[in-house]
Amino acid sequence: MIDADLLKILACPACRGEVEHKDGKIICRKCGRKYPVRNGIPVMLVDEAER
Repeated sequence: MIDADLLKILACPACRGEVEHKDGKIICRKCGRKYPVRNGIPVMLVDEAER
């Protein structure tokens, strides 16, 4: 589970949109990219994102 305070400060590195935690991924509300969470740590790299 991702800490709520951490989610508040995270932004999508591709478009700077707000993100949410859903289905074990960090999902950008603006562009829809899905970033993986590995061992409880969000991997916020554009190259690692799913479209």
